[in-house]
Amino acid sequence: MNRMLLVTALLCGTLFSGKAQNNVLTMDNQRTKTIRLVYPQWQGGDIAHWITEVKDPEQASRGYYLGAQLLNFLAPDNGQETYTVPVATDKIERKVTDDVLDKEVLIAQTRAALDILKITRPDKIVTLGGECSASVVPFTYLADKYKDDVAMIWIDAHTDITLPGDTYAGYHAMAVTACMGLGDKQLVSELPMKIAPSKILFIGLRDWERDEIKVRQKQYGIKHLTPEDVRENSDAVRQWLQSCGASKVVIHFDMDVLDPAEIIAAVGVVPDGMKIAEVVRVINDIGQEKDIVGLTVAEPMPRTAIRIKNMLDQLPLLK
Repeated sequence: MNRMLLVTALLCGTLFSGKAQNNVLTMDNQRTKTIRLVYPQWQGGDIAHWITEVKDPEQASRGYYLGAQLLNFLAPDNGQETYTVPVATDKIERKVTDDVLDKEVLIAQTRAALDILKITRPDKIVTLGGECSASVVPFTYLADKYKDDVAMIWIDAHTDITLPGDTYAGYHAMAVTACMGLGDKQLVSELPMKIAPSKILFIGLRDWERDEIKVRQKQYGIKHLTPEDVRENSDAVRQWLQSCGASKVVIHFDMDVLDPAEIIAAVGVVPDGMKIAEVVRVINDIGQEKDIVGLTVAEPMPRTAIRIKNMLDQLPLLK
């Protein structure tokens, strides 16, 4: 029933935001449709204990939801057709099922996101998350659309290649393995395609968290570049792109890759990250080499905005 309601809402246009809805462009004599997907999924993270500024753990956990809305508000209005994935915000007991936190909710939201893409059939997708698992549906959709012609670049402080049964049950830390078709069988079975590890590159990686993750990365054969490797230029990225065997690229930009000495925009605050200008340069340089068909900005954690919201909730004539 919920999926039927979603389809009806899409056909009636009720999931559009206030942004313009005309985004079909002519490129190389072909019509290319780009959509903006607001995907405020928060259930993949178990992060409240890291957001010490926010005293209510439920508000901290749902900070990604507000973060995705803020990203959409701040992003340029360039006429992209915009859809929002319906995400549950009910205050219910969170539970781990099959070693995945909030698994049943994640499956339902995965299906909802896929329904949007199946109906709209975009050629390119800008995704505004939400935690890191917001990339899983759009990237595997695009990998299916373009088959073996898609490479994935994951700009992140972390690898996100954990698996059910590891010490952390958050799905956002399993996002890359899910894109590879690994992990919880029910979640992975919902996805339209998997991406080979030979077509994945990590950029900005500096925190493996546990030795077993380093070992796993080597076993998978996924290459990586540290912040220092791209500090001065994007030459190492270009070299990898030339050898990746794909003409199209999807890019995941986790804001915890950024150096907290410059800005704290995400949950992670691992030191010695990439500067904003460096990330912008790398992504634009990728676009000069390959056709970017997917771009995700993820893991926004608007600590200050949450606290301001809490303040406003207590004021007369507003509460």
